[in-house]
Parts: sequence; C-alpha cells; structure tokens
Amino acid sequence: MSVAIIDARQWQSVRDLRTGEKVTDEGPGIDMVSDVLKNHPFPGDTDAKGNQWVTDTALDLIGRYDPQFAFLIYAQQYYLFRFNGPSAQERVELINAAFAEVERFARETGFSTVIVGTGDMIPVTDYIDLSRLDGLAVTSHWTTRYSGLYGLSAGDREYLSGLAGIERVVGKKEFFSLFGKSAAEADRLPEYLAVAREGYCFRSTLLRQPVMIPANNMCVPVAANLGAVRSITGISGRVAAKLRSEKVALVLMEGVGRKDFPLPYHSCRNGVGWYCYEPGEAQYLTISTGKHQAFAYPVGYKSYVEDDERKEYPFSGYFTSLPGGTIGSRFSGRSIAVGNRSMFMHTVTGTDIAIECFARNLYNQGCMAVIHREKA
Repeated sequence: MSVAIIDARQWQSVRDLRTGEKVTDEGPGIDMVSDVLKNHPFPGDTDAKGNQWVTDTALDLIGRYDPQFAFLIYAQQYYLFRFNGPSAQERVELINAAFAEVERFARETGFSTVIVGTGDMIPVTDYIDLSRLDGLAVTSHWTTRYSGLYGLSAGDREYLSGLAGIERVVGKKEFFSLFGKSAAEADRLPEYLAVAREGYCFRSTLLRQPVMIPANNMCVPVAANLGAVRSITGISGRVAAKLRSEKVALVLMEGVGRKDFPLPYHSCRNGVGWYCYEPGEAQYLTISTGKHQAFAYPVGYKSYVEDDERKEYPFSGYFTSLPGGTIGSRFSGRSIAVGNRSMFMHTVTGTDIAIECFARNLYNQGCMAVIHREKA
C-alpha cells in the first residue's frame, strides 16, 4: 500500500493513496517523512524561496534515508515565466538562481547531477478561441499547443481551417500511427487533435491566462555529463547505467531550453515528427520510463468521465492508477523525489519516497509526501 501524508501546516493526515481512506497504522517511515514535512512548509509556486525549498527538503530527506538516486524538479522560474513575464535580465537571474540550487545540492550531497531542461518559453502571440464549435473542444490550462476535438460538424472544419493559429488538425489514426502504435493502445485519444502554431495558445476556461508558453521545443538540452542522447527516451537508461557506480540525481529544470541553458549540453529529441512534448505528465513519463507516453493520459481526452466518487487515487489529479516502468520503481536501491511541481513527483518518478507541493493552479494548500515503499 502506498501511503500519502498531507501537511496543511496546522495539521497532518495520513491516507491510503489509492482509496483516500485514513490510515491509522504508524511506523518509523511515516514518522520520519512527517517530520520532514513539518520542517519544510512550502512557500508557494512563485515565491522567491520556491526552488530553495526543493533543495532544503531533499537534503533533509537524504540525511534521514540515505538514497542512491534522487529525482528533482525545479519549477519556480517556470511559473514566473508563464504568468508574470519577467524581463530578459530577470529571466537570466531566475535561471542562474535555479542552477545555483542544483549546484548547492550536488556540493552538499556528492551526487552526480544530470540536468534536463524541459524547453524554452516564448511570449504568447495570440489566443485561439474554440468556443464557437458545434462539437466539443477539450483544452487544458497547462497544455497550450494541443486541444482534443469531438463531434466536429462541416461548419467546424471550415471554421478551424480559417484560424491563423491552427497549424494542423490530426485524426486519431494519424496521431497514433506517428508513434507506431495500434488502435487498441489509443482508447483515450480524442477523435481529432488540433495543433497550435508556435506562440499561439488555446484559451482555457480557467482564470489565469499565461503571458509566456512553451515554444515548439523539438529538442531540449541534456547536461553533457550524460553523453550524447538522441531522444528523451534514452535518458532513463543512461541514468540507470550511471547508478551502477555512483549516486545520481536526475534534475528537471522547468522553463529552460537550449537558448538559456547555462551549462554544456547535448540537444535531445523531444518528440516524434511534428509532435513535441510540453512540460507535463507525458514528457516526464517519457523521461522516466524510457518510452514514449503520449497515450496513457493524452492531451484533449475527457478526463471528467473518470472523475466520480468511485475514482481511485483522489490525491493524484487525473491519474487513475500509478504508471509502471518508472525509473524509481526499476531501481533496486533507495530512491527519493522532491519537486515543486504538484502531483507529478509521486506519479511519474516511482521513487520510494516522494515529497511535493500540494498546490493547484498556484493556490498553495501545503505539501504532500507519498511513501511507495521503504527499503532497508
């Protein structure tokens, strides 16, 4: 059983991750992780100490659990780029500060750090309005390049063809064939996928509209100390090989691409054909598992269909199960994950212990830790 510990500063609650039911059993692992949470309240997604929290929390957890592998995500600058639109000089300062946190982590732990940038950010050119369709458009606040389409009429097709921001409209068969997949593996795909041109953003229904969005990052930077990796599917295997001889931290640096990456790096393919990953569950799962993951939770699928009182994993967002084959679940040694990207730390990393901010759309609700397993 995977156990979730929710910390809202004033109180903590221990829950079964799958069912959400309260757990009454206690043990040294729960006590240890609970204490780490108490010592490190999350300051907020855009707070100046957001990335420092990742390092401080990871150092505390490492001191208590002594893992050989760490999976870290630094995302403070990503949120600031996306919603605040800092100046060029401020962007440089934010990125340098984030990399300084990784350097501090490496200096104090002796871990070899493999840093992956999730891609460059660019200003929004314009928004794409799909509210006039006869059919249904499913967009996401965090996915700006893709929108799922259902039940399109002839008028819808004509309307879409006249939108300057639409790069292409792709049918389900064309999309899954891009990855060499069969129809049986694409049940959740929308009937059609609308793809935005670079700089354009599908307008979501949520209140916070971005001022910067991911570029069409066909390639992303990977620190040169991992060697030349052709695709992000190759990162997981290379990290696993390094773990045979040294302690390793795989670090995802959000909102940073080849343009701003301050260290020597290799360019690494971030998708297939015209499809590129945005920072999110598909990109993280692809990096973690070493396999393309565009179909398990595809962009534009009707997640609300599965979101009822019977849904399992109520603290895991739209995930209805824990993904398999992740780098942490495959590693035989001790492993941890810490990051300020909510939900993804415990779902996509598969590590023994994961600590994350429990925040939704920049609203800080505390922290959550998940103990998948404890190793002697």
